[in-house]
Amino acid sequence: MITIAIVYHSGYGHTARQAQAVARGVDSVPGTRALLVAVEDAEKNWDALAAADGIVFGAPTYMGSVSAPFKAFMDASSKVWFTQGWKDKLAAGFTNSASQSGDKLNSLIQLAVFAAQHGMVWVSLGLMPGNNSSAGSPEDPNRLGSYLGAMAQSNVDAGPDLAPPPSDLGTATALGERVARAALRWRT
Repeated sequence: MITIAIVYHSGYGHTARQAQAVARGVDSVPGTRALLVAVEDAEKNWDALAAADGIVFGAPTYMGSVSAPFKAFMDASSKVWFTQGWKDKLAAGFTNSASQSGDKLNSLIQLAVFAAQHGMVWVSLGLMPGNNSSAGSPEDPNRLGSYLGAMAQSNVDAGPDLAPPPSDLGTATALGERVARAALRWRT
């Protein structure tokens, strides 16, 4: 069984919903399973992360970069980095913010560089942008037009029961499925 870990931080619950959607995508692929790890629990999950075939990183975008708790996880991974313990694992990323742009691309770049420092192989979103023509709609997959990873937008006055919207959660599910399928190919 291939395991894809999803390590995430969620300040208000929105990014946790996105992480759960990534996990649904992973779990939809026969022969793969998702392992959700909140950064608050990372310390007791280093062995599980070492055993995983891939790791999807997720964090809200705060002030133009990943949240401080996720950055603390990144910094804590330096012992893994020193031994290149995650080398050749697959990696991917997702992020969420209140604004449609919200500088989310910067967070995804930060996650991709982090994965590259660990010697990981980055898996992009693999979806064409949605909602970019007069025939498009906010319900389109990848409505925010990302390539590097899954982006979501959650209105500041909407709780995690209402946001992110279904289209953004579907985009996260597609990312999880893509990483799981890539892991099956990568392993053989």
